[in-house]
Amino acid sequence: MSGTPFGPLKRIDAGLLNVAYADVGPADGPPVLLLHGWPYDIHSFVEVAPLLVERGYRAIIPYLRGFGTTRFRSEDTLRNGQQSVVAVDAVALLDALGIEQALIAGFDWGARTADIVAALWPERCRALVSVSGYLIGSQWVGAQPLPPPAELQWWYQYYFATERGRVGYGRYRHEFAKLIWHTASPRWEFDDAVFEASASALDNPDHVAIVIHNYRWRLGLADGESEYDELEAQLAEGPAITVPTITLEGDANGAFHPDPSVYATKFTGPYAHRTLEGGIGHNIPQEAPDAFATAIVDVGGW
Repeated sequence: MSGTPFGPLKRIDAGLLNVAYADVGPADGPPVLLLHGWPYDIHSFVEVAPLLVERGYRAIIPYLRGFGTTRFRSEDTLRNGQQSVVAVDAVALLDALGIEQALIAGFDWGARTADIVAALWPERCRALVSVSGYLIGSQWVGAQPLPPPAELQWWYQYYFATERGRVGYGRYRHEFAKLIWHTASPRWEFDDAVFEASASALDNPDHVAIVIHNYRWRLGLADGESEYDELEAQLAEGPAITVPTITLEGDANGAFHPDPSVYATKFTGPYAHRTLEGGIGHNIPQEAPDAFATAIVDVGGW
């Protein structure tokens, strides 16, 4: 693999994927699985990982399906982006690496995935750090209308529901991602080099298909796979998360996010919420790496 800020990436067959991932820190250190969101990539954790390694943790940072150099093992596999399957990927990666239990932390798609693993497979999740809290949803929830200002924040979801949106995202994915970065983190002054380091991950040949399926599935405009129906039924019930958890929110998050009071009761184990001040937006690991790493270390000690 070519070099990255984490050093050369590793590869491993895990479930349906051949996963490309960074693996830094002592091999016998407490494992932390760091999960990125959309339209971001593993570079969101470029400053978090060294902070964890300094504390003796082993940081594992995979490209999600449809991102970077992660690939499907079969051309015949449906390019499925529904919420449960991304969590199944995470568990399959832990299995492939021989890790029984990890602390799991993420934002955006990564936070939703971490929430799902913690809810459905709590024995695999030592503790949880979740940006924007409880993000588990369902197609029924996705079908419920929101007040107009909230719907406006989801404009791209409706764009992706059209053929024009699918073609447009495929043609302008870098420009699209930069727009999302700016709107989701309006006070984050990232430069072109920082953006381009992550934007290249969107050139994955499966990326557009995964993203479009993810958002269409949320609205009930695309079917999932029947083998995940039972998992989705469990998630539709809004299961409680019992593992130790810290949720984080930025005071300048421009992406749609629930108020922390809405989801606090979903975390029934040891729990704390932290709102980060100073113009912190959606991509907390990259905008406030010290706070993100501190939350991991703190919850890992509970």
